[in-house]
Amino acid sequence: MIDRNNTPTEKAFLVGTIHHEITETIVTEHLDELEQLAVTAGAEVIGRFVQKRDRINPRYFIGKGKAEEIINQAKALGVQLIIFDDELSPSQVRNYLKLVNNIKVIDRTGLILDVFRQHARTQEAKTQVELAQLQYLLPRLTRMWTHLERQMGGIGTRAGAGETQIEVDRRLIRDHIARLRRDLKKIEKQREVQGKQRRDEFRVAIVGYTNTGKSTLMNALTGADIPVQDQLFATLDTTIRVLNLDNNHKILLSDSVGFIRKLPHTLVASFRSTLKEVLEADILLIVLEADSLVIDEQLQTVREVLMSIGAEDKEPILVMNKIDIIEDSPVLQSLKSRYPEAVFISALNHLRLDKLLERVVEIMDRSYRTATVSFDPSRWKEISSIYDQVEVLDSVYDADRVSLTIRGHHAQVSRIRALSENGSKYEN
Repeated sequence: MIDRNNTPTEKAFLVGTIHHEITETIVTEHLDELEQLAVTAGAEVIGRFVQKRDRINPRYFIGKGKAEEIINQAKALGVQLIIFDDELSPSQVRNYLKLVNNIKVIDRTGLILDVFRQHARTQEAKTQVELAQLQYLLPRLTRMWTHLERQMGGIGTRAGAGETQIEVDRRLIRDHIARLRRDLKKIEKQREVQGKQRRDEFRVAIVGYTNTGKSTLMNALTGADIPVQDQLFATLDTTIRVLNLDNNHKILLSDSVGFIRKLPHTLVASFRSTLKEVLEADILLIVLEADSLVIDEQLQTVREVLMSIGAEDKEPILVMNKIDIIEDSPVLQSLKSRYPEAVFISALNHLRLDKLLERVVEIMDRSYRTATVSFDPSRWKEISSIYDQVEVLDSVYDADRVSLTIRGHHAQVSRIRALSENGSKYEN
């Protein structure tokens, strides 16, 4: 981990392109987000360049003349880093590195990977990010050893990672990728064991665009102490908490990594074990920032990521957070008319959280089942544990049998029925 206190802040220059359906307004919003990413990574953004293109230039993305103009501007401003909002091909990165000596050129993907690297805290997250970085780096190594530090190094990087990678070859990197994949498989098996212990619980996963208040919502609902920071990707690891909604409804609530536009495919693949909580959830709370100017695009991004991991068919609850920031009532009313199915809350101020939990209970009740089960009185430990797992609607104690009418999550009811002496069918 780089000590940012002893590393001078790098000056960065952002580059965006207007092309096809991407308008100047959209590019401005995208560059605003790119600047957030750069600042989160530790850079100081001091300039932007927006170029209109009818087609993408295969050598420099924006054309050699404009590329040289950008580099000249960067040199004049004393910039150490040029960041493209679009993903550059390996050959395009190599072509830029031939034009500059002391300026690093990276794209949006490289920047996101650097942010993830800085925010990885657990061994699992560090392994996931390292795997994604190496997969991103591998095709960019060919004939570029002497430029690798400028190409690979993230914001604030000084020697270290870049120089050590220069000394290794593609085969060693592939071997390291294979080892990381094996490590992640071991972690995934551990998660599967833990998941079996929770298989009967009703599970709700908080998902959404990064920095929309997911961790704040988790803290507000459960009293957890997840660190909350006003920056992108403050949370990478999954946090799971038990939440008792009332005497008859208990859920496992999870919060994990946020999504973002153009989230690198290597990261999605590497974080698949972490995102498995999303795949196994009964309900997804899709959290969005109500005051965002690009809320439609953010929602589309979330849906695309969910589809990419196979979670598009999960029961969703759309959660519009940060309504306390919206001072214009007509703006809020317009948002409600556009998203009538959404629940509008403020996690920070604990506003309307009861409405959100009521919606969760409504969905839970749809999946609940009622059944009558019976046990021999000698199995008193199992009988007693049932009261902790499901709602007992009625009980009849006879000399040779104890009959219970129970209601709860279908998985719990099914398991209890399998343990019972009779195989009675569901009543409803």
